[in-house]
Amino acid sequence: MKELQNEEVKKETAIIVGLKTRRSNTSRLPLEESMQELELLADTDDIEVVGSMEQSLQTPNSRTFIGSGKVEELKMMATELNANMVIFDDELSPRHQRELEEVLGLNIKVIDRTALILDIFGRHAKTKEGQLQVELAQLEYRLPRLTHAWTHLARQAGGGGGRAGSVGGVGLRGPGETQLEVDRREIRKRLQRLQELIDKIRENRAQYRYQRQKSNIPVVALVGYTNAGKSTLLNTLANSDVYTANQLFATLDPTTRQVELKDGQLVLLTDTVGFIQKLPTQLIASFRATLEEIGEANLLLHIVDASNPACKMQRVTVLETLKEIEADELPVITVYNKIDLLNPEELEMLKRQAEPASVFISAKAEQGIEDLIVKVTDQLLLEFEVVNVLVPYGMGHLVSTFHEKGKILMLENLEQGIRIQGYLPKQLLASFEPYRITKLK
Repeated sequence: MKELQNEEVKKETAIIVGLKTRRSNTSRLPLEESMQELELLADTDDIEVVGSMEQSLQTPNSRTFIGSGKVEELKMMATELNANMVIFDDELSPRHQRELEEVLGLNIKVIDRTALILDIFGRHAKTKEGQLQVELAQLEYRLPRLTHAWTHLARQAGGGGGRAGSVGGVGLRGPGETQLEVDRREIRKRLQRLQELIDKIRENRAQYRYQRQKSNIPVVALVGYTNAGKSTLLNTLANSDVYTANQLFATLDPTTRQVELKDGQLVLLTDTVGFIQKLPTQLIASFRATLEEIGEANLLLHIVDASNPACKMQRVTVLETLKEIEADELPVITVYNKIDLLNPEELEMLKRQAEPASVFISAKAEQGIEDLIVKVTDQLLLEFEVVNVLVPYGMGHLVSTFHEKGKILMLENLEQGIRIQGYLPKQLLASFEPYRITKLK
């Protein structure tokens, strides 16, 4: 008995299913590579993939997503491979999920890529903020899918030959329907409470951003496809110990570190959640408070895994997500990471095909880091202009503004006023224009 209690819980086993349709998004990964990614997602969620199935159709089947013949084949495959789960690479409608579970049987759990990603996020979110946002996304996903969970109770409602849920020909709610309405009501109440808590988080973040802006330290946000090496780069630049792993979504909660660049320039380097193709819309909505940090950055470092054969498609996915969260107008430096995994010919070809002004590094092997620091420093300086001003003593507020918003290289008290040389944000130049000097009188 004691041995049975200590026995490890049996790992879930799954068959993954992919569908290629006429309307498949050409900006996404090809089906074969998308299925490989789905298997990695399953492994991240501690699910063993024991089989896979693919099909091409003009459009998804309205009842079962894949064709009815394929569903029967899938049922036999699950029996032969002793699989207790089927994972679809695309999001299933509530009807698709209900019909598939009815055909495959109650012992086979049917989920989709969205549910899998939500479960991974639920496991990996460590902070209270991250946990609230994940719960919000999970409940919004589950709410329209509650109906099928109680159909077995609805069928038991009412006796005799009457329809389910009626007694003596009088329409009454069966216990399943009553429970369903209770669950829906409770979920909606919880959703409202979660939204209130997340709104407070957004207010706190806005206040934090305001204080940070007053400190006049530029913010550089690391963005990229999941597992591109953002956390490793943060550790390398900041000499920190953020958790890293060769795994999708190893880190979820945003982490910020202060880093010193050239000439003593300080920046706040923020590691953000990794992107992925078909990122659930529920996650984008619920994580908006976190993703707003990206939109408030002065500069984005788009980290790309140069060793991944699908790196071009992954880059497109990130750019599309940045557009969706309205962060696509920010200055971006493309950083191709993991070049230590390329041979010289592959690296040379990548450099020829990459965007102008890209940087090529290995965060793990610390290759190209100095080039990256120079590039970041130069890019941040593009937002500033070197000025030489003589501010009258009665205009002390301008001196304070220069201290808060600019970078002072030299300050000198003269008879005519306070002479300042340094970098000033371009949007503030108009206020100082009357006091600019080219040479001292």
